Order: sequence, then structure tokens, then C-alpha cells
Amino acid sequence: MSKDLDMISQHESVVASYIRSFPTVFTKTKKHKMWDENGKEYIDFFSGAGALNYGHNDDHMKQKLIDYITNDGITHSLDMASDAKADFLKKFDDVILKPRDLDYKVMFPGPTGTNTVESALKLARKVTGRTDIISFTGGFHGMTIGSLSVTGNSMKRQGAGIPLQNTVTMAYDNYVDQDTVEYLERFLEDNGSGVAIPAAMIVETVQGEGGINAARFEWLKKIEQVCKRWGILLIIDDVQAGIGRTGSFFSFEAAGIKPDIICLSKSLSGYGLPLAVTLIKPELDIWKPGEHNGTFRGNNHAFVTATAALDYWKDDSFEKEIHEKSEITYNFLQRLVSEYPELKGEVRGRGLMVGIASEADGLSEQIAEECFNRGLIMETAGPNDEVFKLFPALNIPKDDLQKGLNIIEESIKALVKNPVTN
Repeated sequence: MSKDLDMISQHESVVASYIRSFPTVFTKTKKHKMWDENGKEYIDFFSGAGALNYGHNDDHMKQKLIDYITNDGITHSLDMASDAKADFLKKFDDVILKPRDLDYKVMFPGPTGTNTVESALKLARKVTGRTDIISFTGGFHGMTIGSLSVTGNSMKRQGAGIPLQNTVTMAYDNYVDQDTVEYLERFLEDNGSGVAIPAAMIVETVQGEGGINAARFEWLKKIEQVCKRWGILLIIDDVQAGIGRTGSFFSFEAAGIKPDIICLSKSLSGYGLPLAVTLIKPELDIWKPGEHNGTFRGNNHAFVTATAALDYWKDDSFEKEIHEKSEITYNFLQRLVSEYPELKGEVRGRGLMVGIASEADGLSEQIAEECFNRGLIMETAGPNDEVFKLFPALNIPKDDLQKGLNIIEESIKALVKNPVTN
């Protein structure tokens, strides 16, 4: 063990997790690559758990940030007005909202994904006067109490240390062999079901931590229709699936729906800087001033890089590029499932938020570990870490995308021929 890794292991809480999966000290990152203290190069198919969709240290964003800092631009301002905030809001409206015929007020709830989810849940309850929220099996929405209450993972829920209340879990798309929307609506109709009309439903169109489960577009449309019939607010949690990860800026675009509230964070800043927004239909923006706030909701450095990142979306060329790479990746995964039956695999996901769920106990974790040893950073997902998931940078060159895919295949070859036994 290196000196720095040993020091970190001695002093950091045992709650740290990724250091266990990637036991090395990283010293440099650029675009879709990382290097450790020994100079070993890694292709990054992790992308900061979806916080680095444009890769590491993008030159355009970095220069904008350097210029802003060297000119003594405002770093911290809570929710006071700043030129960096004004620039971001104007460009976000011009480049993202208006071209998609979307009209939302932008709330800065605090800098992380769980902050935007907490604000969405709170606002839904305030608007409707109801208390319950419907969430879905496999969902993950954050680690604070409100967000945990709508998260499915039992281990993470237990970390709350208290009962998590005022939520009802319903079956996600394809969770069972029946129409889960019809089942859900039956609960709403039946006065004896024990399910009250909720304030909101919160949905991920593709569940990241839950196992790369992708909801069908028709399922999402039905969920929106149910919400409209019953006066329930629809919250789309696009923290991980948004900002191009599934092929379009918002993950729900292809479904043709318009949520009442949208949660964004992770790659919104484009540079790995903390930034979150809650997008609210104007008629729902009934907050009292300061009713939901946070010290770091004015992250001006993140505004600067987020504004620069929107240049990727000025036309449709970037989106076309994502779709091309998505097709390459999806076809590759389908071939793996076909040619390596030992995987007992199923391809899941959409866009460049994809993976293989393996029924072979522990195999996905072994594949991720073998990939790390061979120079590829990749993580697992799902209730039992049964999915190895691919989150390459959206702007990764096709040649390097293929190199990363080849490492995955070589790792699988090594393991299915010489499986690791516990």
C-alpha cells in the first residue's frame, strides 16, 4: 500500500466506499482518462457516478473558470444576484428550455442531488396540502431523510436510524409481469387500499443505483396521465439520467412528457463542481422567501462552468454523437450476452447509461475488479451489485470507447475461463 493510501485509510471514516473498489491514489485526470501516483493510465467508464458527463477538466470550461477566478469574480453569494447567475439563467433558458418548449422557474435549493429532491418533495406537499409521496421499487433519490424515504435500497434506508414515513412504494415498469400502472391506479381508486391520494409521484426514467432499469416511454406517458387525472404532481428525478446521459438533455424528452417538477444536479455544472436546480412549473412556485434555502446555493464557480457546458447543446450535433456511441455500446453489450452465456446476462439501460445484469452470483463485481486491474474504471449497481454499468464520458472519442469496451471483454474472458470462487 502506498504512503498516501495508507494515510487516507488510517484517518478517513470506514464509511468511505469507492476507495475500496479503486484502491489507488489518483493524481491527474483529463477528458476520459485518469492516472494514479504510479503513472498507470485508466479509461474512465465511471464519470464521477454521472457527475462528469463531459469528462475531466474540459479545456473550454476550465479556461472560463480560470478567467473568472483571476478577475476576482464572486465565489460565494448565497442567493444574492451575481453576473454569473444571470449568465447561466439566460443561457439555460435560451439553449435548453425554449427550444424544447418548456417553461419552468429555476430554484437553487443547495448544491447536491439530495438537496433538489428534498425541495421537490417539500414543495409538492406545500402545493397540494397532502403528505404522502409515491415512489417506485428500485428508486434512489439521495441520502438525507426525505430523499431516503423515497429510496428503495434497504441498506441505505436503515442508515436513517428512524422510521421513514409518508411514502408508498409502487412497482416500477417491468417489476412484475403485469401492467404496473393499472395496478397503481387500482390502489388510488380503492378506498380500502390504505393508499391515500399522494402529493406527488417521484420517478427516475432510468434507475441508476437501482440497477440501470429503463422505463418504457409508454409507461412514463401512462404515469403522467394518472398524475393528471388525480391531481398528483409528477416529479422526474433527472439527477443521474439527465444532462445527456440517456441521449437527450432531459431523459424524459423522447417520452413526450412535461413533468411538474424536475430535479437536476451531478453533471449540470459540467466540471464536477456542486450545483443543483429544481425546475418548477410557474404556477407551482408558491414558496415564501427563504422558506427553503441553503448556504451554498449560490455556487458561482459552478454557474460559470455550467454556462460554458451549455455550448455542447447549441445545436443537435452533440446529441447525434451520443446516439452513435450509444448504438456502438449497446450492440457490444448485446454481443457479450450472446457470446458469453456464462454471464447469464441481460442488457439494460438507455443511451450511455447502460450495463449488463448478471444472474451469476458475484460475477459483475469480479468483472469490475478485473477491469480496474486492466486499466478501466467501472462500477456496479443494483440491490446485489448484480449489474456492471458503463458511464463513459459523452464526448469520449470512438476509438477510446472501443478500447474500454475491449478491456471489458478481455476481463470477462479471463473470469469465465478461470472463475473466482469465494
